[in-house]
Amino acid sequence: MSADQPLFRVVRGVPTAEELAALVGAIVVRSRPSATPAPVATSAWARSGRPAARTTWRTAGRPR
Repeated sequence: MSADQPLFRVVRGVPTAEELAALVGAIVVRSRPSATPAPVATSAWARSGRPAARTTWRTAGRPR
């Protein structure tokens, strides 16, 4: 593909400017490498309601 050829062409219909913009946006998003999302920070308040990682159902009622 040479530089003077379009990357895509409409073969049927007459798209509006908004439709072409949506198509270009979709192509750009799909062509980027996906980045892994950053982990969501959990507040201390939210963590306080969760059981400790080492606690199991079997040992939950026993004193440590």
